[in-house]
Amino acid sequence: MVPRYARPEMTAIWEPEAKYRIWFEIEAHATEKLGELGVVPKSAAEALWAWWNTNPTVDVDAIDAIEAVTKHDVIAFLTWVAENVGDEARFMHQGMTSSDVLDTTLAVQLARSADLLLQDLDLLLAAIKRRAEEHKYTPTIGRSHGIHAEPVTFGLKMAEAYAEFSRNRARLVAAREEIATCAISGAVGTFANIDPSVEQHVADALGLKIEPVSTQVIPRDRHAMFFATLGVIASSIERLSVEVRHLQRTEVLEAEEYFSPGQKGSSAMPHKRNPVLTENLTGLARMIRSYALPAMENVALWHERDISHSSVERYIGPDACITLDFALGRLTNVVDKLLVYPERMRKNLDKMGGLVHSQRVLLALTQAGVSREDAYRLVQRNAMKVWESDGTLSLLELLKADEEVKAALSDEQLEEKFDLDYHFKEVDTIFSRVFG
Repeated sequence: MVPRYARPEMTAIWEPEAKYRIWFEIEAHATEKLGELGVVPKSAAEALWAWWNTNPTVDVDAIDAIEAVTKHDVIAFLTWVAENVGDEARFMHQGMTSSDVLDTTLAVQLARSADLLLQDLDLLLAAIKRRAEEHKYTPTIGRSHGIHAEPVTFGLKMAEAYAEFSRNRARLVAAREEIATCAISGAVGTFANIDPSVEQHVADALGLKIEPVSTQVIPRDRHAMFFATLGVIASSIERLSVEVRHLQRTEVLEAEEYFSPGQKGSSAMPHKRNPVLTENLTGLARMIRSYALPAMENVALWHERDISHSSVERYIGPDACITLDFALGRLTNVVDKLLVYPERMRKNLDKMGGLVHSQRVLLALTQAGVSREDAYRLVQRNAMKVWESDGTLSLLELLKADEEVKAALSDEQLEEKFDLDYHFKEVDTIFSRVFG
């Protein structure tokens, strides 16, 4: 985790103290149920909770010192608790294995992270929706292959982003559901030394579901899907970021990131206003996506378990969640403060002498009895003159002067095909599909 790209609330989920708190809750809840079953004295869980409720501070340094000797993190934690609670602590961890604690804790952390990420997405969606409605009918040029195609509106660009992040939200809800499982099933998942009701009790206490078959670990296909989902969200972040970066190019300048008072764009060139935030988001998206592959490679563990996944997850768990949380927050800020220039959009839209209306003329000629091949030839030969003039010529005027075109369409019919508003007649339909 890089502090530069981290926010406190998400980072707190992955702090050592937070992890140890979850460990304690798992052990205490399990001991509580074992007491109800008569496997251990009820006083054991009572002693654990009594100590915990009066001593809320986790001594991370003390646990680390014990681990330096034991070379085992869970044993170090259990030893630290026993040193503080006393004799009753010997009943902790009855019939459990370390993975019961570690995997269930990771499930809690990922579920809590997902909850924060869902909040992030809701804020982003709200910002995108506001800008979409603001520019619902702001004309701009649609581009394919980076080349002027046909008119769209800036609101439609935003609506497209809204629909995409809405899908991402649904994916994350499903990924959270899939990852939030509890395993308290013992050394190889057979419940030989612990009753399945203990697992259900811990799951209920932590807001998780039970894992149907857990071997010694929760199956890693669940984690692979979770991190793949984060990668898809990151790709959507990059997609919108790249759009902003292109729109901010000097030759385009239809929109740009907010440039705050006192901000500097370059150490050498005082005139620079660079899209640094969206460039940063493009880089962060690459990092988040990179965590999906090792998560998928973690699926194929040996037999009931090995620990080849463990070191990987110590990296990707906090890093992917913390970085995505930061990226979503940054993108929301970019969208919320984005400077939009409708006049420049219209100027660019009109730059190529009406070429953006070529398809309407093509269709009109076919409807007037001209073959599609001839219609395409007629429109293209005039369009290429406009293209090569860099838009100084007018497609409409060239078509009006073309004898073959004039034979099929009147000047009035041609002029009607250059009506900009025609392209926006279904904007309401699209918005109703996206926003309801």
